[in-house]
Amino acid sequence: MDDLQKYALEQPPGVHAFFALVETTADLIAASERYWQSYGLNGARIRILVEIAKAGGSLLPSALAERIGVTKANISVLLVPLASEKLIQIDDDPDDGRKRRVTLAAAGERLLRDKLPGNREVIGSRMDRLSEDETRQLLDLLAKLRE
Repeated sequence: MDDLQKYALEQPPGVHAFFALVETTADLIAASERYWQSYGLNGARIRILVEIAKAGGSLLPSALAERIGVTKANISVLLVPLASEKLIQIDDDPDDGRKRRVTLAAAGERLLRDKLPGNREVIGSRMDRLSEDETRQLLDLLAKLRE
């Protein structure tokens, strides 16, 4: 085994745990994405709708960009198809006419009410492999890593 292969294979436990976490996350995201694709939907777009709903149904594009981890420039590109599909509305902010506000439209709200429970069941069925105590422990450990 050459030095590079040995280095790539022989990782300390913390690095091994990191890659196991990345792989597990990718598997869960793939399961969620398969659910959305079965309805002809895109999980990334749904995430935008969910974030708007979590904010009470309306927020500034800059706040939305921060919540989903994209640049302010990219959020505009991501919002265009949602607006054209009438899942969101983009209007002038009533408090500051220089800003825009993204609002969950009635069609977007219906979509989330109809399809989000099924998605949560798909993810829940995977996460149910852990006991309630294990889930709490996992949440505590993840919170510790984010500190």
